[in-house]
Formats: sequence, structure tokens, C-alpha cells
Amino acid sequence: MTSSVPNEIPFETAFNQLEQAVQTLEKGGLSLDQALAVYEEGMRLAQVCSQRLDKAELKITQLQNAFSLNEAPQGANGHDHR
Repeated sequence: MTSSVPNEIPFETAFNQLEQAVQTLEKGGLSLDQALAVYEEGMRLAQVCSQRLDKAELKITQLQNAFSLNEAPQGANGHDHR
């Protein structure tokens, strides 16, 4: 694994590397220093994944809001019937 995670890494790559880190830690057999290094890398990857998911969630919310504004209920002549 790399020692630092660039912010430009694709979500899928970061997630796969995070899964590998978890599997490595679960398998055991690492020295304390090795385990700490893998854990630290995993935390960086988890942060990247979380930031990407937050960004995607914000984009989806913005799209939904924009779509709902365009889909306001209107009568046949284009005016609201309230």
C-alpha cells in the first residue's frame, strides 16, 4: 500500500484499498509497527471515501432540489390551482 492517499484517487480504488487494509489487519501476523502503518493508511482511505460520499450526497440533493423546482404542480394553463 502507498504511504499517502492522494485526494484524486477514485472512490472505487480507495474503497478497494480500504477493504484490503481491513483484511490485512483481520488476518493478523503483523508487527505492531506494520499494523499501525496499515491502520493509519486505512484511516486515510476511509476519510477519502467519506468525503467522496458526502460530495456525492450533496450533488444528489442539489439535483433533487433542482428537479423538484422544475416539477412544481401546475394547472392546464400553467398556473397553480390553489
